[in-house]
Amino acid sequence: MVKLRLKRMGKKHRPFYRIVAADSRSPRDGRIIEEIGTYNPIAKDNTVVLNKEKALEWLQKGAKPTDTVRSILSKEGVMKTYHESKAAK
Repeated sequence: MVKLRLKRMGKKHRPFYRIVAADSRSPRDGRIIEEIGTYNPIAKDNTVVLNKEKALEWLQKGAKPTDTVRSILSKEGVMKTYHESKAAK
């Protein structure tokens, strides 16, 4: 099963995350399938850079986001678009 989750990068006490699509059995910082965006919780406004088309594509393929990634996608409007596309079918 494919999951959309955070891959931790950065230094000790200075986390920086990449939002990735990865197999659920692979380790957190292990092999990924595709990078979708980045998330910086240290920045003043919690900077998120996201490729919305790729995220939507993975959701439509059946990838399950983790709780944190789900909230990031909701704030960016991707989950709303995904639910609207599902309801239109």
